[in-house]
Amino acid sequence: MTCKNCNTPILAEQNYCPECGAKVIRNRLTLKNLFQNFTETFFNYDNKLLQTFLNLFKKPEDVIGSYIDGVRKKYANPISYFGIAITVSGLYLLIANKFFPEVMDYTLFSAPEQEEFQKRNVSFVQEYQSLFMMLYVPIYAIMARVSFLGYNKFNYTELVVVFLYIQGQMSIVSGILGIIAAAIGINQGIFSLYAIPVMILYSAYCLKRLYSLNFINIVLRTILFLVILMVLFVMFSILMAVVMYLNGDLQTAIEAQKAATGK
Repeated sequence: MTCKNCNTPILAEQNYCPECGAKVIRNRLTLKNLFQNFTETFFNYDNKLLQTFLNLFKKPEDVIGSYIDGVRKKYANPISYFGIAITVSGLYLLIANKFFPEVMDYTLFSAPEQEEFQKRNVSFVQEYQSLFMMLYVPIYAIMARVSFLGYNKFNYTELVVVFLYIQGQMSIVSGILGIIAAAIGINQGIFSLYAIPVMILYSAYCLKRLYSLNFINIVLRTILFLVILMVLFVMFSILMAVVMYLNGDLQTAIEAQKAATGK
């Protein structure tokens, strides 16, 4: 017989291909072995995916540092892990919007008479969530490059890997916890308010261990990172205001606000 993956001849007693290392599958696909393969891939303690997830909490410097240093077999690679995170986030939105739509109401954070405008904004963000997630990573890498100026431990590409893992981990955890929160009736806007500071702390924790910084240094670097983030947010807000002015949404929002205040 030959390997079904690379067509290398395989002896009858061999269970793995000597050329590509693929497992030799001799049985036909059934629901039983399909489920077994799924559980081995995602829930077996020895598998790379579970080890990556657990160790990104316990020792993120080992997971991320190992990949950057050239170790490729120990943990899930960052792109695959980030892809799983995008899938989990997509499932979270699908489940929450379909089964718990009442907790996806973000209008409590909007000004009076601007609820519809807020709904359109939230809908836009949710529709392009995967794209936003992918954009965050290179932007965060640039921000970290500036924030950790003087620490030349990682170049820009390596920082992209760092944030692929960090963003992936946060998205997986927030997606799972978001579904649980939605199921017990917690408004997702309120859930996000609590989740954001936890995400900031987790990112700081990972960067502290990666850069081997003391407490004071990581606090100062985190503050600088947040200041840069705030500057970018203000610039983005100005850009959005210009876009809204050009398409007429800004005038609509102003008139709605005036109607709400009676002016």
